[in-house]
Amino acid sequence: MKKQGIKGLLYASVSVALAVSPAAIAQNGDDALIEEITVTATKREQSIYEVPIAISAFEGDKLAQQGIVDIVDIGKFVPNLNITQFSAGHTSSANPFIRGIGLQDHLITTDPGVSVYVDGVYLGRQVGQNWNLTNLERIEVLRGPQGTLYGRNSIGGAINLITKTPGANEGAKVGLEIGSRGRLNGDFYGDMRVSDTVAVSFTGGFKNRDGVGDFSNLPNAGLEVGELKEVYGRASLRYAPNDDFSLVITADANDGEGGLRPYTTLIDELPNGAVYGAGYRNSDVSDDPYDNNTGQASQALVSNKAEGISLTADWSWNDDIGSKIIASHRSSEYKAGLDDDSFIDDFLSFPEFGEADQTSLEFQVNGDLGAFDFVSGVYYFEEDGKNTQDPTVFLTFPGSFYLAQEVKSTAIFANLGYDFSDQFRVSGGIRFNNDEKDAETNVGNGLFTANKDWDEVMWEFAANYTLNNGLTMYGAIQNGYQSGQFPARPFCLFGDPTCFVAGDNITATNYEVGLKGMVTERFQMSAAVFFTQYSDLPYQVSTTAGAGFNTVNLIVEQDSFGFEWESTIYFTENFSFHASLGYIDVDVAEQQGVKPVAPLTPELTYSLSPELTIPMAGGSEITLRLDHSFRDEMWGEPSSDAGRLTKISDRAITNVDIAWHAADGTFTAGIYGRNISDERYDNARLNTGDYILRILSNDPSEFGLRLVKSF
Repeated sequence: MKKQGIKGLLYASVSVALAVSPAAIAQNGDDALIEEITVTATKREQSIYEVPIAISAFEGDKLAQQGIVDIVDIGKFVPNLNITQFSAGHTSSANPFIRGIGLQDHLITTDPGVSVYVDGVYLGRQVGQNWNLTNLERIEVLRGPQGTLYGRNSIGGAINLITKTPGANEGAKVGLEIGSRGRLNGDFYGDMRVSDTVAVSFTGGFKNRDGVGDFSNLPNAGLEVGELKEVYGRASLRYAPNDDFSLVITADANDGEGGLRPYTTLIDELPNGAVYGAGYRNSDVSDDPYDNNTGQASQALVSNKAEGISLTADWSWNDDIGSKIIASHRSSEYKAGLDDDSFIDDFLSFPEFGEADQTSLEFQVNGDLGAFDFVSGVYYFEEDGKNTQDPTVFLTFPGSFYLAQEVKSTAIFANLGYDFSDQFRVSGGIRFNNDEKDAETNVGNGLFTANKDWDEVMWEFAANYTLNNGLTMYGAIQNGYQSGQFPARPFCLFGDPTCFVAGDNITATNYEVGLKGMVTERFQMSAAVFFTQYSDLPYQVSTTAGAGFNTVNLIVEQDSFGFEWESTIYFTENFSFHASLGYIDVDVAEQQGVKPVAPLTPELTYSLSPELTIPMAGGSEITLRLDHSFRDEMWGEPSSDAGRLTKISDRAITNVDIAWHAADGTFTAGIYGRNISDERYDNARLNTGDYILRILSNDPSEFGLRLVKSF
């Protein structure tokens, strides 16, 4: 481990020690300063301390003060969570990795190992997952396999975005951010009751931010490298004729465009590669890695659109049993791609278009029968999508690429809980899942089709016991599943016409123990130790091999062991301190003489967040907040081959926020600084054998003004 990582671990350890010191918890008799958060991680309302899994929760109204403006930012503050934007082309993409599980790719035949939900609706594609975080009640990050309640594609965990219910927060709010890098963000939220039975809410906004570099050979490109322009909106209607029934209909849409995310290539580092052999050097790439020497105007700009509609109906049959329906339809499309060589010649270029449509329906029957409670239901999901790259240029040779897939998934599930006493509870669940996939591809040598279906049973068991001091200790065994996947780039078809086949089921089993709750009225904590086993996990591993590289599709066994800690302490009524710490060791079994590694998974993660409130005359107050996060060095791809050069350096990001809040709570004016040390880092690295692709961060330092007015 690097010295900085060790130093960071010591700092985090000191914060933990402070949190549990006798001096820190001496104020036991004071009124509680920490609100107990209610979450819906188990698809029913529970205190966060009662949920027998590792979970982090963020209150929606406090996200801006933490410097969290989208899903990617959440990855800076949750232990063993890293969210990157792997693709240089997609400004709207989000690639979450939890406990060593995620997905670097985005093509239609790949599925993420971490699922993202908005109000119970699954977002199946990484492109479009970087959700705008306005109108949010709460964000929940569930770590570890969540197969029983969340189904397939949650073997690493799940992220829940829960929006505010229409009618629950009557009024309006307008926000504005003006900052460096041409930052201009605006958003609004309105909530009103039309009648005793009908309520509506509206939210919308826009985002504008300048880029970090120029398209050097395209003076008329129109946008800068990393520039962002986006508009979005969401409207909800709630009909509740009585206390036993409610219906919420929601429609949302966003439309964004921008310049390619910053990236560059390294050529001289691979003198045996074809790019070097063709006479190109690092000097042909822009001196500034944030500039781009592309000559492909069609690939300098990206765009993405997404829209959806959902319906949620809740009704109580009686005081003990009720049901819920969640139905949705979503569609998305994007235009992106890379002029991969980063110089003016058309040597390597991959213009890309993609689209996806998904429909889902979930019916639940839930009950609370004294000591016994249950959540049960049936689920249906279908998706139809495709990707095209045309015309593709590879080493000056023209070509094309087409990939499409249809998915149908059905499931039936039940989760049961029983309270033996006020202190002791057990729960368990089971889920039967079936997936069917039909895929087709054309890589330039004709159309190939394939299909396959999978069946899997997922299960979990947990127990939690509340100690006399109020802390809850828990133990859980969780199982998860992900259906096999067809090759995302099956160029193997040129040599093997039978290679377009899907893999076997991917399964995960997690063993976890933890302790969480209020230590005192001023101090809360949660800690977890876990061990997870993965079977039939597909890794596309490349190794150096003379003048070029070999890519091997390995089906591996993987073990992950780790520890997680989160705590909040109020040293005084006006001074609080939040800390998080995560450590993970991932071991992948050696196969075919290759020792794979978990990509984009830092061994050590931590965050430190002190906040000071200064009361002012007249009842107003000033808050001073600092948020510091650290992500250890990590591998850019699943290969530990010493010749691959894909190690990514560690990163430390610091945000500050100083805000004045009016006494009546209707106005806030603040100044912010994000990434104040101007930390520049790689989001990802990929060694192709011919060049190294460096995908750079798009969040250099930014300072600005934030205004929020409530009515």
